[in-house]
Formats: sequence, structure tokens, C-alpha cells
Amino acid sequence: MNNFKNTLIVNTNVEITPETLQSIVLNAKTAAEKNKKGVIKVDTANKLSEIISLFLHKKNFENFAKNIKHYT
Repeated sequence: MNNFKNTLIVNTNVEITPETLQSIVLNAKTAAEKNKKGVIKVDTANKLSEIISLFLHKKNFENFAKNIKHYT
């Protein structure tokens, strides 16, 4: 998914609600294609990472992180 400029993969802990996680898992499974046997194969942990990265990119996390006001 890394279509963004000069990005790094950073492993971190992020707090989300159980409902958010349920939504991501459900949507990932719904959007995933089934194989010939009708089995859905999707890496939900990777999808969670993709969704969070997309959100951070769309909401301009880079500018947010540059603002010193967010560190106090």
C-alpha cells in the first residue's frame, strides 16, 4: 500500500476501540475476494496497518506531528 512519499514502516502500539477493530475486520473480510473454494483469505493485521496509514496520510499527520502544541 505504500504509495506515499518516502515513508517508513514503524511498529507501534495504537489504542482503538473494540468496535473499530471489529469494523475493520468485517470490512476487510467483506472486501476480500474468495478463492476457488470460497474461502476468504485476508491479513486483517496488515489491513489494520493499511487503514491507519491511509487515515494518517489523508488527515495530514505530518503537519500535525510538526506542531509543537500537540506535545504538551
